[in-house]
Amino acid sequence: MNFVDVLLPAIVAIAVIALLRASPLAAVIVDRPVERSLHAAVTPRFGGIGLMLGAIPIVCFHGGPQVRWIGGAAAALAVLSLVDDLRNLPVAVRLPCHLACAALAIGVAWPGAGAASAAAIAIALAAILAITWMMNLFNFMDGADGLAGGMALIGFGALAFAALRGGDPEIARASVAIAAAAAGFLLFNLPPARIFMGDAGSVPLGYLAGAIGALGASRGVWPWWFPVLVFSPFVVDATVTLARRVANAEPFLQAHRTHYYQRLVLGGWTHRRLAVSAWILMAAAAASAVAALGRQAAVQGAIILFWSVAYGGLLWAIDRRHPRA
Repeated sequence: MNFVDVLLPAIVAIAVIALLRASPLAAVIVDRPVERSLHAAVTPRFGGIGLMLGAIPIVCFHGGPQVRWIGGAAAALAVLSLVDDLRNLPVAVRLPCHLACAALAIGVAWPGAGAASAAAIAIALAAILAITWMMNLFNFMDGADGLAGGMALIGFGALAFAALRGGDPEIARASVAIAAAAAGFLLFNLPPARIFMGDAGSVPLGYLAGAIGALGASRGVWPWWFPVLVFSPFVVDATVTLARRVANAEPFLQAHRTHYYQRLVLGGWTHRRLAVSAWILMAAAAASAVAALGRQAAVQGAIILFWSVAYGGLLWAIDRRHPRA
């Protein structure tokens, strides 16, 4: 690990975002408050452009063929999502692209999966759906100051640490580059945010979390549950919210304000209080996931059980104090 890996992605992200803020695009690519928003001011939302330009070139430059394919797919998703930021692309256009990139990630991580047994094919399909969901849930959770940037910094930082510990410097360098670029973005996104990430950042970040998580699992760097636990603050909120909307026959593809983090803000929490609390939760989940690596199965199971109970308690408490409207 050297200067290029750690500092250059952050420097590029900061420089690109600063230039964009001073350009005419600052009045074009904006987030205008609507009824479902948690903010009150018109705010530029091109932070993801700087984040991706800071991270992806380093990821591809240092990576081998597998990581380069994943980085290239993330770049394509960033471009698609930037168009979506500008034009509001329909789901019928976005979803097939998301599925194709997820399939590429699984094909890269497990090149023989498609020709294996029926069980292996079923697992590969489930993994494709999981990565597709990861892209979209990261986007859904990018709705409050410092939230998605903090998850990227802490989550990819944990992946980098685990990869170094597991003897995979390639995955470690890629993860460090993403975490560093997220840190550069966060300088502008700390509450009160001066810039938002936008789909051009949140969608490829979710993809990279799922794809690198799958690649690390295929290489034996970590077990499958590790990236899930690392990013569990986002996974749990988005997945439980979606499940409840489906169970209640609500239009789950329609934008809403029923995520748990949104209900905390609507219930009186400031963006700063939410961000700090979320960062603590993210750091605790990531640290416990790293601590569980290499331990006996019983210890790993106990840590996973602890978080299952803890999340159940947290969601129950929010439901009681801040019920859904």
